[in-house]
Amino acid sequence: MEKAKNAEEYIAQQRQMIASNPDCGTSYYNLAVALIGMQKYDEAEKELVKALDCSPGLAEAFVQLGGLALRKGDLDACLDYNKRAVKAKPGFSEGHGNIGFVHLQRGEVDEAIQALQRATYFNFRFVQAFASLGSAYLMKGMIDESIENSMKALVLAPDFAVAHNNLAIAYLEKGDYEKAADHCGRAVQLGYAVAPEILKEIEKK
Repeated sequence: MEKAKNAEEYIAQQRQMIASNPDCGTSYYNLAVALIGMQKYDEAEKELVKALDCSPGLAEAFVQLGGLALRKGDLDACLDYNKRAVKAKPGFSEGHGNIGFVHLQRGEVDEAIQALQRATYFNFRFVQAFASLGSAYLMKGMIDESIENSMKALVLAPDFAVAHNNLAIAYLEKGDYEKAADHCGRAVQLGYAVAPEILKEIEKK
């Protein structure tokens, strides 16, 4: 219960700050993030809109709204909010990463690659974006590029299961069954649901 009490205290503080300075977008944003932490998503959405009314260039607020849209399964709104985020702050890697993620979900691989490359350009420690690039290149049949980006993800986070899964598939494509089995084993160990046909293929070899 201690945590909720702290979160509630924090929320109360943010509300006080808003009361004393109602034009501060950051206070609305901080309040919204705390509300998201407590799973009060509808309330959070209202505060994010207020944050942007006060500070239209608050890229982080657009990204949070994109995240809330994604929770509802609204990929169009998620994409739109993240595009507005990178318009407000062109070097905002998280926005580019989310744009890439949405394109990937829709099977728009070229657009995904473009956005994810931007994400990793602006943040060379963006594990999720490197792993997603690994997936995107795999979909395009660009195996070496897929391996390169999945490896970059693993340098940053050795236990990133998606990257291990992508490497298992990529090495399978290259006929390097030992490495494929290695990465497949790691992905399974880390709780990743490797596709049954991949497991079968590796066992066969």
